[in-house]
Amino acid sequence: MTWFLTILGIVMLVVLHELGHFAAAKAVGMHVERFSLFFPPTLLKVKRGETEYAIGAIPAGGYVKIAGMNPEELGDMDPEASRRAYYNQPTWKRVFVILAGPAVNILIAFVLFTAILLVGNVNGAAVISRVSGIETTRPTVSSIKPASPAQGVLKAGDRIVTVEGEHASFEGVQEAIGRHGCAGAQVQGCRAATPVHLTIERGGQIRQIAVYPRYDASEKHPRVGFVFGAAPKPVGVAGASAASLAAMGGIVAETLSGLGRAFTSEKARRQVHSLLGITEVAHEDIAAGAGFGLVFLGFFSLALAILNLLPFLPLDGGHIAWSLAEKARGKRISLGAMYRYSSVGIILLLFLVINGFSNDISHLGG
Repeated sequence: MTWFLTILGIVMLVVLHELGHFAAAKAVGMHVERFSLFFPPTLLKVKRGETEYAIGAIPAGGYVKIAGMNPEELGDMDPEASRRAYYNQPTWKRVFVILAGPAVNILIAFVLFTAILLVGNVNGAAVISRVSGIETTRPTVSSIKPASPAQGVLKAGDRIVTVEGEHASFEGVQEAIGRHGCAGAQVQGCRAATPVHLTIERGGQIRQIAVYPRYDASEKHPRVGFVFGAAPKPVGVAGASAASLAAMGGIVAETLSGLGRAFTSEKARRQVHSLLGITEVAHEDIAAGAGFGLVFLGFFSLALAILNLLPFLPLDGGHIAWSLAEKARGKRISLGAMYRYSSVGIILLLFLVINGFSNDISHLGG
């Protein structure tokens, strides 16, 4: 079942991307010849108005065919069709239609991240918190280690509100405990000279507690003896939106820098995945829970937008670059010139795709 949900989720992101192009093209009056759910061979098709709607046999996304995307098509069109062809539209309409696809993916990522934070899914919030740098979870006590200073003082489920009078964060609690060393030599099991003061919430009541850490020689660090858990932090619509935007900014920066490293670092190239590997990762996240699965789909949706906006044909970014270059130049640019420009990007993308398949095949083969 999780494999079905994984593939369905990825396919739907691609379909919604194409639906963005479709809706935008219809809105500005372009002639949309076909909207297909999945790829050929065609299993079913029906024509409504001027657009043919189809279902293909290969469930790998979908596509939209807008008349006149290739300027070479214009010579075979009648005047009315040519007037509404993509390539004969003003620059703003062409850019609007092409941007609509990635914009849908960006919006999906934002909605998923914001919803996860508003609902309070702790697993999803923890991932978003790490990416965004904004705290969206609160430290809690997950379990108590036997015969530890925490035994009898803390209980599983306690939420840590403050540590040493300061707002509690995972790092803050760990740092505060680490500052409480033994009075003499730091030896295994020695008791700290001073206690750590914690404010906790237990059963809806706020309590002040003090606990003396003991030195753990194996960790070279004082320990209280509890395992961290997490609880979602109420952030509100504004806070959830801000954290989502920050997480998206972090993903964009990491994706672009990762692409750059993939061309210069063998170690980075080994981490590149094809759709096969991405699907496997998605399956693992979905199997781990709804929070992880939805965060992954948000990541994938945003990455899909980023890759599509790279300025090389036939990617969306290539079509946008072509339109803007013609606008700046004041006249048409030959298709051959654009293909020569884009050939470098296509070769680089093919390199990444082939490298990703190679990595995944090696992984599956053990």
